[in-house]
Amino acid sequence: MKQVTLYTDGACSGNPGPGGWGAILLYGENKKELSGGEKETTNNRMELTAVIEGLKQLKYPCIVDVYSDSAYTVNGFCLGWVVGWEKHGWKKADNKPVLNADLWKELLSLTRLHTVTFHKVKGHADNALNNRCDELARGAIAMLL
Repeated sequence: MKQVTLYTDGACSGNPGPGGWGAILLYGENKKELSGGEKETTNNRMELTAVIEGLKQLKYPCIVDVYSDSAYTVNGFCLGWVVGWEKHGWKKADNKPVLNADLWKELLSLTRLHTVTFHKVKGHADNALNNRCDELARGAIAMLL
């Protein structure tokens, strides 16, 4: 399987409010930047959407390292939240519905097509690719305003 790296970020102007996401796919010497946005959304929805849209670009199963500054997204997989939510009918431990279940379900489905490892990076720090994803996300918001 091909080894791919995916950097992602989401942003919102207000929460909820206009939001954007950015993603960068890296494979060998190839680099692809992606972005998009929604007029009324939340930061967490944009963080999840960035990963979803990046993974949707892959035409066949790959080994993917996902780098995100979103603890919400990374912990959902690294701490096993998403598996527990699925097992319990998309309800949290307090029996309340999981927020953004539609996106979590889609992302879970995509991660099952690939071998995905999530990595947490510090946001707005010295990571050039994470910073570029933030620029892409904020640029997508600007296009909505």
